[in-house]
Amino acid sequence: MAGTLIVALDVDTRREAAALVEALDGAADFFKIGYQLFYGGDGFALGRELLAAGKRVFFDLKLLDIDNTVEKGVAAITRTGATMLTVHAYPQCMRAAVTGAAGSDLTILGVSVLTSMDDKDVAEAGFARDTAGLVALRAGQARAAGIGGLVCSPREAEIVRTIVGPDMAIVTPGIRPAGSAVGDQKRVMGPAAALDAGASHLVVGRPITAAADPAAAARAILAEMHGHAIA
Repeated sequence: MAGTLIVALDVDTRREAAALVEALDGAADFFKIGYQLFYGGDGFALGRELLAAGKRVFFDLKLLDIDNTVEKGVAAITRTGATMLTVHAYPQCMRAAVTGAAGSDLTILGVSVLTSMDDKDVAEAGFARDTAGLVALRAGQARAAGIGGLVCSPREAEIVRTIVGPDMAIVTPGIRPAGSAVGDQKRVMGPAAALDAGASHLVVGRPITAAADPAAAARAILAEMHGHAIA
């Protein structure tokens, strides 16, 4: 499975993000805009600009609120033409997001358990299940809600795929190619292994954006994803 690479534009300013997009021209065309850029660097406007240029945009906003607020917020995002949007994988939230996205091509993704969390963190948050158990619960709820996919650690991709079937997207952050620092992630995996486990989309940030040559780093990851030797 080749999978799809999504580059996380986790930078402070629109200028930095635009420079990265330019540097990655020809190597990547799918970009994630999260809190850091969305709120601090005019990321909403950048997203519209990228979409107008034919790029794909994933707004990683992790919406969670009362049903009406989530529904209206999702409906507003659909009008941008964005490709993907995250909400927290609570059943009511996911159902409201599906209603808000009705009639659009926006893929709603439920965030199961953050890749920075392990079993101890999940217990501290008050859940009686371990990480894998909580992700499995959220996967079943996501399928029942009718959303387009789930965000999970690559370490849970295999169990999620068995629950959601072949058609839903499984988007995995926490991807670290050989030689990369783990950083603040706790449940990580290499690109090829994540795809073998069932992931369909790999989100990669610092191993690409912090590289001296971001395009070369992206191409190396794509080569690993596609199973080719890296020159």
